[in-house]
Amino acid sequence: MELRQLEYFVAVAEERNFTRAAEKVHVAQPGVSAQIRRLERELGEQLLDRSGRSVRLTEAGAAVLPYARAALAAVEGARLAVDELTGLLRGHVAVGTVTSHSVDLPGLLAEFHDAHPAVEITLTEATSDELLEGLRTGRLDAAIVSVGATTPAGVELEVITDQPIVAAVSPGHELAVHSAISLDTLRGRALISLPRGTGLRTRIDEACAAAGFTPHIAFEASDPEVLAQLAERGLGAAILPGAFAEARSDRLRSVRIDRPALRGRLAFAWRADGPSGPAGRALVERARTALAG
Repeated sequence: MELRQLEYFVAVAEERNFTRAAEKVHVAQPGVSAQIRRLERELGEQLLDRSGRSVRLTEAGAAVLPYARAALAAVEGARLAVDELTGLLRGHVAVGTVTSHSVDLPGLLAEFHDAHPAVEITLTEATSDELLEGLRTGRLDAAIVSVGATTPAGVELEVITDQPIVAAVSPGHELAVHSAISLDTLRGRALISLPRGTGLRTRIDEACAAAGFTPHIAFEASDPEVLAQLAERGLGAAILPGAFAEARSDRLRSVRIDRPALRGRLAFAWRADGPSGPAGRALVERARTALAG
């Protein structure tokens, strides 16, 4: 049994297609097929069902897959351990981020790339819930997320900002005359919010549920700037970070939400046990130093 056979098998299992798998491992398709058939002969079982349009795992293939992945991960871990000891940092770093924030993430990643040019960096945009799950499962090494007052389970944080969550309205909106309102004042009113899974949406949903009502989300968008534009046109109260709304004070009025006071934190997060590889650990340390400064 050879490692390349396991690599090809995992690629086909993930892609469910021999052609795409061959492209992924940069080998001609006949070579991939031949090596997997050799692996099947050696194990004495068919691992892949090739009878349909897409390739599927047989029962034996499903049983073998986690062991194949573990073997490949162990080899990569051994290689990275040696690289770390010799000072040669390489590998892959997966970073996630919410769609809108004030952090110079491109600058941070560019500095890391300059220091470690052999490390491949990938960046993904998603909701905070999705990013936190990616950290816990090890799919991501680090992420910029929006969280509440408590630290989510399974991660550690370097807080970037901690600010109030406000209701931003047009100057002509009936709430514009108030500097602060109770959460209950929003009951039944048209609200403009980020989608479910985002930090701000989770905060408002949780607070309203605790107060005994479901917020009326009239408009939903993933870009905070779109929320501000909708509120500017009088379509409702946009739930936004305080600093973001204040930066648009020429066209919006920020109304603080009290009783209870709502706050949101933007944070750089990583798995509590730490990233599995030296490249991920190096990125986290660099980011923590930069943000703490």
